[in-house]
Amino acid sequence: MGWKTLDDMDVDGKIVLVRVDVNVPMDDGIVTDATRIEKIVPTVRDIVQAGGTPVLLAHYGRPKGKVVPEMSLEAILPTLEKHLGMRVIFARDCVGDAARTAIEQAREGEVVLLENTRFHAGEEANDPALALAFADLGDMYVNDAFSAAHRAHASTEGVARLLPSAAGRLMAAELKALDAALGTPKRPVVAVVGGAKVSTKLELLGNLVTKVDHLVIGGGMANTFLVAQGIEVGKSLAERDMADTARSILDKAKASGCTVHLPVDIVVAREFKAGAASETVDVNACPGDAMILDAGPSTVAALREVFEASATLIWNGPLGAFEIEPFDAATNAAARIAAEQTQAGKLISVAGGGDTVAALNKAGAAAQFTYISTAGGAFLEWMEGKDLPGVTALNA
Repeated sequence: MGWKTLDDMDVDGKIVLVRVDVNVPMDDGIVTDATRIEKIVPTVRDIVQAGGTPVLLAHYGRPKGKVVPEMSLEAILPTLEKHLGMRVIFARDCVGDAARTAIEQAREGEVVLLENTRFHAGEEANDPALALAFADLGDMYVNDAFSAAHRAHASTEGVARLLPSAAGRLMAAELKALDAALGTPKRPVVAVVGGAKVSTKLELLGNLVTKVDHLVIGGGMANTFLVAQGIEVGKSLAERDMADTARSILDKAKASGCTVHLPVDIVVAREFKAGAASETVDVNACPGDAMILDAGPSTVAALREVFEASATLIWNGPLGAFEIEPFDAATNAAARIAAEQTQAGKLISVAGGGDTVAALNKAGAAAQFTYISTAGGAFLEWMEGKDLPGVTALNA
């Protein structure tokens, strides 16, 4: 990869524009989960220690180009200062005099936070004039927001082409992990893809079968593949109109030498609720009045063999209805197997996507994975094989 990192930049005495993702959940103006703020600390700290002044560019919510007071970044100031351990000066605009004045006020060891970039319509339109206005504020640009890298916005793509640019610590770690998983991976590579619908992950599946050695399909989308093979799935969620598409993906996998793994046994129930009466049956024996809500223990045992024979794992999506018990069993068990293999130094494991992170946390396995991406859309588009504008711009 051609992108530079902070280690390639001399930031001493420089004003460094840093694109971060601090789009954190809030309740009544109070940050309820500071994970994203915690993750930008290494980049900000390293810039300050090297003598630079970090000026943070960020968005919050979807104000659609208008000033929405409830979406002001000023609300995160206390939490930001707490985690950075530094004074943070807030600018009431992200460009113009307000931004310049805040930057001029910053002393050594202080940070500047600019107001929500999406208060300007030109942000999401990647307006060259707004990108230039950003560039006029600083000497160099660092992108530390992989989660926003799939968007060609003025603060993620436009300004990166106007200043000397580099990847921040979080962005660099993400790109390194992703390259290890799909760019130049240790083989064999296994991908686990779960979720409700095949239709939402067509490009993902189509790309993966040409890149990995094993593809494990779980969740509701597995039902569609079962239907495509003539297996009855009762009242289960399934996109029957996607059967031809599922068969074409299976054909593409076969031609590419990728082995597709579907459930061999299933956990079924008559109602979808916590603690519902359930039974485990062979994949060919789903009762007509029941629905498939999880994969069974024989499927998990088969996955153990696949994981143990693999060197790299990419994971996106649960294997069943992991939100409620007992239909979280297969996801939990498979996640723990992957975690064990990773901790034993036998597997490089990379996972991402909102449901995936939640499922791995619930299984108590996330901390043992090699890398967990907090990015949703960007992680998916990378798995789909798409170029990410915010990353491509760093190579310019």
